[in-house]
Amino acid sequence: MFNLLQPIVEFYTNYKDTINNLLSGAFPAIVGYFGWLIWRHRQRRIPEKSYQALKIKPDDYEAWYNGGNALVNLGKLEEAIASYDQALKIKPDDHQAWYNRGIALRNLERLEEAIASYDQAVSIKPDYHEPWYNRGIALGNLGRLEEAIASYDQALEIKPDYHEAWYNRGIALFNLARLEETIASFEQATKIKPDKGQAWYNKACCYGLLGNVDLAIENLQQPINLNPDKYREMAKTDTDFDNIREDRQFQDLISP
Repeated sequence: MFNLLQPIVEFYTNYKDTINNLLSGAFPAIVGYFGWLIWRHRQRRIPEKSYQALKIKPDDYEAWYNGGNALVNLGKLEEAIASYDQALKIKPDDHQAWYNRGIALRNLERLEEAIASYDQAVSIKPDYHEPWYNRGIALGNLGRLEEAIASYDQALEIKPDYHEAWYNRGIALFNLARLEETIASFEQATKIKPDKGQAWYNKACCYGLLGNVDLAIENLQQPINLNPDKYREMAKTDTDFDNIREDRQFQDLISP
């Protein structure tokens, strides 16, 4: 009688090393994928659990707050905001709920409302650097650059090693054409995070605008070391380098 398993057994016997190697290499990815599925399932379950709790106890702050967080993770931002609003009716002095509400509003590009939410967070907890930082981003996106810089300054007073705040502060200063201050801000960002190529590049742009060939080249060399193709291509057409474009050293640097 023909054994249906025989071809499978023979195949495995002949190629078992290859099969085992493939499974061994794939195992972490498989585990990671199933871990993600479990996490996603649990996130979907959290709002359900929260709503069940709220049927029993409608003034359960934790249920509203946790439900809001889970809804954000699921991308249901409008529902998340409504959930945070309910939580804040019960506990209006929770800085974290105000902050998370602000993030959800920012992701919906409702920037004025996001700023108002961040304002509530920092009025309750003035030493919380994240709302100050995200407030700065929202203000910058609205073109309110001086206010954005002041907000970044508040974040940096609390957390001086916050390289993202130094970097975005530099962007705001650059848009105000305050180049010397821009350079100082990007300098802080690169001291804290030396592999932040865009900060090095932007600093080089400032020196290019100022016509300082040596410092432009010195700073442009850093991002090119990190990602040669990307930053060489950017520099080739970036008008910030027009003042030094004909310099031989600059041309040598941007040519592979």
